[in-house]
Amino acid sequence: MEGVGNAMQKKTADLEHMAEVLITGEQLRLRLHEEKVIKDRRYHLRTYPNCFLGKELIDWLLDHKDATDRDMAIKLMQKLLDHSVIHHVCDEHKEFKDAKLFYRFRKDDGTFPLDSEVKVFTRGQRIYEKLMSTENCLMQTREEEGVKYQRAFVAGEFIDWLTQEGEIAIRSEGEQLCCRLLEHGIIQHVSPTKEIKIVSAVRRCSMSSSCGSSGYYSSSPTPNSSPPVLSNPKSVLKRPITTEELLAPGAPYMKKTLTIVGDAVGWGFVVRGNKPCHIQAVDPSGPAAAAGMKVRQFVVSVNGLNVLHVDYRTVSNLILTGQRTIVMEIMEEINF
Repeated sequence: MEGVGNAMQKKTADLEHMAEVLITGEQLRLRLHEEKVIKDRRYHLRTYPNCFLGKELIDWLLDHKDATDRDMAIKLMQKLLDHSVIHHVCDEHKEFKDAKLFYRFRKDDGTFPLDSEVKVFTRGQRIYEKLMSTENCLMQTREEEGVKYQRAFVAGEFIDWLTQEGEIAIRSEGEQLCCRLLEHGIIQHVSPTKEIKIVSAVRRCSMSSSCGSSGYYSSSPTPNSSPPVLSNPKSVLKRPITTEELLAPGAPYMKKTLTIVGDAVGWGFVVRGNKPCHIQAVDPSGPAAAAGMKVRQFVVSVNGLNVLHVDYRTVSNLILTGQRTIVMEIMEEINF
């Protein structure tokens, strides 16, 4: 069983790495389109659509401080090449060349292979972030036979929540989803009851027996582990700021508008605080960071709706239940 557990941990780590590469590649693709680095190019009287030059992109990465040196930039692009995020246009090369060769993102020519396992992982990650960002009592400390399990949930209640949130249409779809999350190590059984203690024994069974039980499940690898940092983090603000102070004439704050296109696992930032809310954390490789979001910025509006007088739960719900693309007005302190 220990060997099975280690194999599952390695598989999950591999999927996490793959998801990170995909997200990094997608954010880079969007930025390159925006700055017209990706464009139609001609060579020997032939037009190649949506391409970029290897050397030109390496220069761009260095100019935008996305890499500290050429070697690092080449390694980044090599990773995208290895994971089939990009490919050489004219013929296949196994090594990324810092030269005037045409490359293209596979998403731009419809040849991008999205592995089914990556789909499961990214969906599980998105559901987890949604679960942690909404006000509910599913993920909590639960006790059975004297053992406490933090961030645990009951399978039946989880399926009810998935239905309410529109993640699934019918319960059988939720049972199938839970089976896949179990198979890929995204959730696990943590209850000590015999019928669900041995994870491998239920991986190929129907969820009518496992998800229908009252056993506990968790996104946490071990019982009694510490809750995630994002569940109740210490504020990044140096001191509390009121809405009145933020909007006062002559206040040292400037307003910006950010357009953020969410990817498979979300938007890559965390909102906290109350009247006004602030940006608590930003994933450096996520969509929000690519759009210019930073910690300690204050949220003014979401998709045209003023949110200066609501709490972070309301703002989070607006984002999670809205469109994939969000337009946010923020205010940040001016550094003189």
